Amino acid sequence: MIIDIFHLRQYLWCPDVKIEEFGSLVARAIENLPAEFQRRLENVDVVVEDWPTAGQLRKVKCIHRSQLLGLYEGVPQTKRGRRYGLVLPDKISIFRKPIEAQCRFGDEIGAKVEEVVRHEIAHHFGLDEETLRRIESDKRRGK
Repeated sequence: MIIDIFHLRQYLWCPDVKIEEFGSLVARAIENLPAEFQRRLENVDVVVEDWPTAGQLRKVKCIHRSQLLGLYEGVPQTKRGRRYGLVLPDKISIFRKPIEAQCRFGDEIGAKVEEVVRHEIAHHFGLDEETLRRIESDKRRGK
């Protein structure tokens, strides 16, 4: 039996999640944050976008759009001084299509969204990429 690549794809990768359902996963990830972090979220919008823009990819030196799952753009709380005020909100973008592409099954999407939301919110609180990668690596190794 011969299966063409289109039909094979639907068995190997999870189906597209509707934008509303994906937005609900992002909202749930924020609701699942510890209360002390929820209370400290200040002047930040979290949005769902299908793909990162060319400008966003350049900003983080990312070559392929499917590699960028989320992006924090703004002034981290640790860098805000007394003169911080009357500024547009920071923006956290969660990219739906790259997350879907990295997940084989539908139930993996919720876990990946949770991970990406926490990662980007950590940037909002001032953690840099190197520190976050070390923390995530230690977590995977069970430290």
